[in-house]
Amino acid sequence: MLMNLAGLLGPAKEHGFAVGGFNVTESTMFKAVVEQAEADGAPLIVQVSPNEFCFAEREQYLYFTARLQRSPCPCALHYDHSKSYEGCVQAVQAGFTSVMFDGSRLPYEENVRLTRRVVEMAHAAGVSVEGEIGCIGETADFQKGIVTDMVYSTPEDAARFCRDTGVDALAVSIGTVHGLLPKGFTPTLQQDRLRDIARAVDVPLVLHGGSGTPEDQVAAACRNGISKVNISSEFKHAYYQSVQRFIARNPTAVSPTLVLREAVEEVKRVVHTKLTVFGAVGRGECCRSGAAPSVRDIGPVEVHD
Repeated sequence: MLMNLAGLLGPAKEHGFAVGGFNVTESTMFKAVVEQAEADGAPLIVQVSPNEFCFAEREQYLYFTARLQRSPCPCALHYDHSKSYEGCVQAVQAGFTSVMFDGSRLPYEENVRLTRRVVEMAHAAGVSVEGEIGCIGETADFQKGIVTDMVYSTPEDAARFCRDTGVDALAVSIGTVHGLLPKGFTPTLQQDRLRDIARAVDVPLVLHGGSGTPEDQVAAACRNGISKVNISSEFKHAYYQSVQRFIARNPTAVSPTLVLREAVEEVKRVVHTKLTVFGAVGRGECCRSGAAPSVRDIGPVEVHD
């Protein structure tokens, strides 16, 4: 069942759990993520970053949408961290049911202007929009454990941004870091800040940088107002580590079905753990009964500079 983000996250917010957003690059990762969500009876958000989107042919997303449409689990196909209006348009044209415009590092007024433009375009197609206020931390030096560019979100900015843009979901910065965590760095999520933001806004909140963040902190965040958690680096790292181990043991193996079999199981293991932490296992029916706006094909969209 393919839905947009509003149809998934509204029920998640109401029932106090979070939906996992898993960034996939190609069909093997996609297969593993979808099959595990189905085994767990959990709603699912399949995500694709701009680099991943450009890496694949558009026909890959025809397969993604067809597979998600026939899934028994409520699913969304989400375009993650677009820095441009044009990228969001291309994702809508490719069948994505949700897009994120990330203007978090822009001046506030420019972030609002561009996000609102994406909202107007996407809503015309029944597609949901995620925005971001504040900045998630970035790894500056992995070995030295240095994190930079983290700007915490505030309840006041979050409420103002939602009013000014009309977004359907809001990514907030409360202490997480994108990518694999730097050596020796353990994030501490600001739960009080999160609760204040959740009281200030009506839209579901999103936690980026979920990979490696202590599970007890993530579970608490899901209870305190987070309705979507993004995971990418952690399951991909498990995937590639599994491939490396297999090739080291079997240097002459050439069949992808053999090389990737254990990697798929590693992805499924990580996905199951995360869905359990998010409280999403067995919650598919909650989202299935949610009133999701329909997604319809609007055909080519004119792009202006």
